[in-house]
Amino acid sequence: MRRRRSLASQLLAWQLVVVTLLLGAVGALTVVQTGSNFRSNEERRMLSVAETVAANSLVQEEMGNWRLLSAPAETARSLSGASYVLILDEKRLVIASPDPAQIGTTLDTRTTALDGRSWTGTSGDSIEAHVPVFDPISRQVNGMVVAGAEDPGIFAGALEQPVDVLRYLAIALIIGVTGSLLLARRVKNQTLGLEPHEITALVENREALLHGIREGVVGLDGQHRITLVNDHASDLLALPEDAVGRSVEELELNDRLRDVLTGRATGVDQLVLRQGVVLTLNRMPIDGAGAVVTLRDRTELLALQHELDASQHATDTLRAQAHEFANRLHTIAGLISLKEYDEVTNYIHQISSAQDQWRTEVGSSIGDPAVAALLIAKASLAAERGTALRMGPDSVLGRVDEALSADLVMVLGNLVDNALDALGSLNTNGAGKWIEVGVMQLDDEVQVVVRDSGPGVAPELAEEVFRHGFTTKAASHGERGIGLALIRRACLRRGGSVSVSGSVFTARLPW
Repeated sequence: MRRRRSLASQLLAWQLVVVTLLLGAVGALTVVQTGSNFRSNEERRMLSVAETVAANSLVQEEMGNWRLLSAPAETARSLSGASYVLILDEKRLVIASPDPAQIGTTLDTRTTALDGRSWTGTSGDSIEAHVPVFDPISRQVNGMVVAGAEDPGIFAGALEQPVDVLRYLAIALIIGVTGSLLLARRVKNQTLGLEPHEITALVENREALLHGIREGVVGLDGQHRITLVNDHASDLLALPEDAVGRSVEELELNDRLRDVLTGRATGVDQLVLRQGVVLTLNRMPIDGAGAVVTLRDRTELLALQHELDASQHATDTLRAQAHEFANRLHTIAGLISLKEYDEVTNYIHQISSAQDQWRTEVGSSIGDPAVAALLIAKASLAAERGTALRMGPDSVLGRVDEALSADLVMVLGNLVDNALDALGSLNTNGAGKWIEVGVMQLDDEVQVVVRDSGPGVAPELAEEVFRHGFTTKAASHGERGIGLALIRRACLRRGGSVSVSGSVFTARLPW
């Protein structure tokens, strides 16, 4: 196969073709212009010759005597270098000519000389000038003088000054070739040494890669305008079809997503919620050219992680219950070893009464088995951490459908865990720590209220904890992972809401 020529050589070849064509056009224009100037000069020279002969007094006085007129006409021709000088009378009859056979013939040519006006131009293959001859007494036109020279063609001027023409063409050629070489080198450097077929293959591979990978890819320029987006990214971000070329600020994106795309939020694996989907974004800046953002869907992974967290909470609860049970057994064994049998009886009765009281309180207020089981299990976990868990006085909940029950378990579990984390960071030596849980079933919604004895959330972070709860630890209320964001998502999905005021979290979940 024929070896492919490099981009630089192809560019140089095309530039040379362009330069050659340009030089050819310039040369042709120069030749035409030079030839035109030469003919113009010849016309003026012939006009001067004819005017000199027409002004001769002998010619004016002896117009009819051809023998006397031949001498001045031939003298003017030989001195000027004209091809011929003719003298004609008012009837166009030749009375003086270097060709004796032409004398006495009529010259049929276009002219304005017989009308009293000089004329210059081309007649056949000659450049001619016609000048009228005036009678010295009557001042009437009684003839005319014709001076002519052969037309050498358009190349005459160039042939007269060939050195100048070639010099100019050579200078133009050197400038054109030098410029072409510099341009070819610059293009070579700007394309990183890639040849056309390599650039084409690179573009094709990039398109295949962008649309074939399972990750979303978004390219942005220095002004945060989208320059490219693959199909997966467009679906995940729910971008309009005309997103390419538009600024991130113009699109209907939430503040968190804008911060990550524009680089205001930095770090790896940034988590963003977009239309109920949890996305992980990574932004890679490009010096002077913007940035590339990759994103992937982590909804399923986070759902599995949430289930794992629920299992972990159940394990922690069972461990707390086992630990609590072991402590009670040790206490009973100690009392028996001390033969304090009455104290053993009282201790067992006290334990049984406290557990029965909590179960009775939960069972009388909460009719949904899953929610009731969660609260009973959380009581043991709270007791291990030195925190009292109690029911709100207005709590009442009947049996609800499975979907609402699952949402209530998720909301209550996350809120109680957040409260335990917040109280766990307090240095109160176990005194005065409590969490109150209220679950109220209203006509069209279930309202969940969780309050604790902690300092609560600062007012300026009341919205931030839900919008960025999965990425920031700025809130002092023990925000964990993506828990609060998931709570808000569950409430909004049902058309409800979630809010915080100090240490009181309120969630509304419509039926």
